[in-house]
Amino acid sequence: MLTVTAGPFSFKGVLETEKAPKTVAAFERLLPFHSKIIHVRWSGESAWIPLGDFDIGLDGKPENATSHPAPGQVLWYPGGLSETEILFPYGGTLFASIVGQLAGNHFLTIVEGVDQLRPLGEHVLWKGALDIVFDREST
Repeated sequence: MLTVTAGPFSFKGVLETEKAPKTVAAFERLLPFHSKIIHVRWSGESAWIPLGDFDIGLDGKPENATSHPAPGQVLWYPGGLSETEILFPYGGTLFASIVGQLAGNHFLTIVEGVDQLRPLGEHVLWKGALDIVFDREST
């Protein structure tokens, strides 16, 4: 279980260890992961964390990949056609960039705080970027 905190919004998520083991293992090595989350430009109702040419060693290989994530199905795009990023959907999403449709690795599913996904998305759309932290759930 992970906690995700973005400004005043808090979520809990389950790592998709069986469906995306390499992506999950690579992401876990980054924890706690700190960045900024902003609204997407091409993908619809989603927020994203742009990561440029950041490489976690997946060599652009898809794993549990989708272009149509449901709200709360967090994707890691390892780069290739577009820059590396984390996609954080809150509504209808077709994952894309300026070059067209993309598929990202669904590695994390939000299971608590789902009702806060849309308010997060609307916040980053209308008010701007938020600091975001992914970390292991404290016990």
